[in-house]
Amino acid sequence: MRRSPDARSTASLVSRALVEDRVTRDRTTRALFDRPIRAEAWVEAEARGVLSGMEAARTVARALGLTVVLASPDGRAVRPGTVVLRLRGDARAILAAERTVLNLLMHASGVASATRRAVETARRAPRRLEVEATRKTLPGLRDLEKSAVVHGGGKPHRRDLSEAFLIKNNHLALIPLEEAVRRARAHASPGERVEVEVRSVGEALSAARSGANALLIDNATPARARSIVRALRRAGLRDRLWIELSGGITPETLARYRAVGADAASLGSLTHSARALPFHLRLRPVRLSRRAV
Repeated sequence: MRRSPDARSTASLVSRALVEDRVTRDRTTRALFDRPIRAEAWVEAEARGVLSGMEAARTVARALGLTVVLASPDGRAVRPGTVVLRLRGDARAILAAERTVLNLLMHASGVASATRRAVETARRAPRRLEVEATRKTLPGLRDLEKSAVVHGGGKPHRRDLSEAFLIKNNHLALIPLEEAVRRARAHASPGERVEVEVRSVGEALSAARSGANALLIDNATPARARSIVRALRRAGLRDRLWIELSGGITPETLARYRAVGADAASLGSLTHSARALPFHLRLRPVRLSRRAV
């Protein structure tokens, strides 16, 4: 599965963001400055968290002709005052880039920071519990957000509908479970996961016995999820299954699911509801020395 956005994806995102902000039509800057002003700027974190979105921020700078003097690596832990990016060039270009750079860093770093909190909670589970993203992403930002999840220590899960088989309840409203698994298995590669969304012990047992090798326990309380896993273990089916939990789980509630005995927990909140990590940009003119003149 793709773990980070490729250059074309990042360039497309940045292009759309710059057009959205109409960076070539900044009325204020045009009115105040009618000629280039050599300047430098730096971006500082205003809270503790995990950095993400740097490649997109660098792409914004390059698109506007700015020189990137310093760019911290994604995944770095930051705290108030940590300088993550330094730029140099025309102050008018820096002012045009400011909001787009900050928006990308703040959102992506918010996703990465939320993921890191969830991962730290999952580490205290009795068995290995992976933290995964979902497709519940903001339109147009999926690659940025999936990458941020990885920077926070999580797994991206499937990027889109072309990756992996996941038979959900709306599929099963149209076709019997056993037949759905049979058809998916016929199209799957040897050893590839065919995952089925289940909500009860009966559905879980039926899916496992029909040939599914992965289950998504959806919208279950910790007690119900635990009872499903125990039933699978009693039936001798647990060890050959990948079991994933999903549905309303957040970094704050994940601790309640640690003892279920699952292999992974998918958290849509990592991407659709992550709180932005604040950054600010400072700017100052670059004074030329007399020697340079």
